[in-house]
Amino acid sequence: MSYFVDALSMLVQLAFGAIATLFLVRLLAEANRADFHNPLSQFVYRYTNLVLAPIRRVLPNWRRINLAALLILWLTFVLERLLLSALAGFVPALAGLLVISLADLLSFVLMFYIVVLFGWSLLSMFAPDPYHPMIRLASVIVEPLLRPLRGRLVAGNLDFSPMLVMIILLLAQRLIAAPLFDFGASLAR
Repeated sequence: MSYFVDALSMLVQLAFGAIATLFLVRLLAEANRADFHNPLSQFVYRYTNLVLAPIRRVLPNWRRINLAALLILWLTFVLERLLLSALAGFVPALAGLLVISLADLLSFVLMFYIVVLFGWSLLSMFAPDPYHPMIRLASVIVEPLLRPLRGRLVAGNLDFSPMLVMIILLLAQRLIAAPLFDFGASLAR
């Protein structure tokens, strides 16, 4: 792969990663009932609602899961994988493309949780302002993962539950997302 194509691939991944992050935050904020008055929540809502409002008329929420946001997330990864394959001079089979995109989405969600959980736990050691919009939104997003282990892995003043959750997420990435990607790659040929 030439240096130009490699740089272009990186830019494509950055652009689609930013779009996917925006829709994933919207999905998780709605599912976890984040405070709508939070400025970050309002930002995410404002910039995702243009795309999601027409789709939500056809595809309503299921319980607290925004199916329109989930569909847009998956289609984002389908389009990204299609562009990256085209840059590499390869057009994958449709079934392989769909499965690889699903694996990319799963891997992205797991890595997103790892990053947010790591940042949240790192910031919590420095006693940040609990009313800061980023801290409030991150707390709402990571709380469902930490709730089952909260207070069970405490040694002294340290709670090791975030570390265990990150290890579980990394294992899920290697044991679920990676084999799914390999299966999709075999279908794409």
